[in-house]
Amino acid sequence: MPNYRIWFAGALISNVGTWMQRIAQDWLVFDDLSSNDSTAMGIVMALQFVPQIVLAPYVGLLADRLDRRRLLYFTQSAMAVLAAGLGALVLSGAAQLWHVYLFALALGVVTALDGPVRQTFVSNLVSDRDLPNAVALNSMSFNSARLIGPAIAGVLVAAVGSGPVFLINTATFAAMLLAIALIRVEDLRVIPRAARGESRMRDGVSYILRRPDLVVTMVGVFLVGTFGLNSAINIAAMATTEFGYGADQFGFLSSVMAVGSVAGTLLAAQRERPRLRLIFGAAGTFGLASLLAALAPNVAVFAVGLVPMGLSALTIMTSANAYIQITTAPIMRGRVMSIYMAVLMGGTPIGAPLVGLVNDAWGARWGLGVAVAAGVAAALIGIVWYWRHEHLRVRFDRSRRGFWRLESESSDGPRPVTAALEAQEPR
Repeated sequence: MPNYRIWFAGALISNVGTWMQRIAQDWLVFDDLSSNDSTAMGIVMALQFVPQIVLAPYVGLLADRLDRRRLLYFTQSAMAVLAAGLGALVLSGAAQLWHVYLFALALGVVTALDGPVRQTFVSNLVSDRDLPNAVALNSMSFNSARLIGPAIAGVLVAAVGSGPVFLINTATFAAMLLAIALIRVEDLRVIPRAARGESRMRDGVSYILRRPDLVVTMVGVFLVGTFGLNSAINIAAMATTEFGYGADQFGFLSSVMAVGSVAGTLLAAQRERPRLRLIFGAAGTFGLASLLAALAPNVAVFAVGLVPMGLSALTIMTSANAYIQITTAPIMRGRVMSIYMAVLMGGTPIGAPLVGLVNDAWGARWGLGVAVAAGVAAALIGIVWYWRHEHLRVRFDRSRRGFWRLESESSDGPRPVTAALEAQEPR
């Protein structure tokens, strides 16, 4: 798959720059433009993700209707221009907090279009059989960059400030634009496009509502994405207020969490097909790992807790992404994925300011407590759904010498729950 290899290389370089900018922007707001204000960080994150909700009805239609490759040219170029603009403003010494708010909102608008298009473009590069592995490798690219980018950014911010980091990110977009240019158009898979009269966003919503498995998956993703994936706020607050560290340590701890994320992508790439039970099991693990980090007596234990947090969070997102893409009809994929991206990212305007307020009011450990509650709640919802959807019951099995046996009642009669769950997984 030469096209996918070209895409992967360009995305990896660009993602390193993106993560460098995220760390630089977070530290610019948290330390340079405010006095360790977690709420200000939450507002920046909220503004960056508000467009996910507002624009969701439109970007899904574009992803299903228009040439995805040309759309990616536009979005990647626009993000490069925004990074250059913010970098120039910071280097001039004129940057104020409201400037960062405006740039975050503008970046959010472009990202709202870029996300669903980039996610669904993978299906043009590989076959449906290879799609789960391709989604996992995409996540590995993103999280490998998350391992490298923050560490580099932490050192650079401490040494030369945030401005040059934004300009470096601008340069990395050239790699992505070159990769898009080098992709052989004749080798791209032709995906059916929705006709103008057929491409209504409400059809995407109706499609999801007819699929209870998609509904419960998106509910779990919403909880973890909204209240759990605020690691920039939580790590910055823990690093500074609890352990007394600066920008370079903040970047290092962000990279430590990425170690778990990379491990999660490597495991995901080995799976032949995504499983719903894995999503909700990972949600429970995420809640427990967040609890370990929240109770950490020192920075070493905190860093240890970040690894399973990153692994389980990545497992949730990668498995949910692959499950939704694999089980969705190709003609509906753009609309469904835009709704998924809105659910995943669109909750940030709610969760990020809330977590920031909790950090400012009660401390960084309570901010992580919100993540604990989100992970546990998502896991419980998954368990309840399985129980009700499969009509599970517990019965005493004499053949197993007194062990209880969990069975599913179906039209074919009782069967072991493992067989029932397998029947719900995508083939």
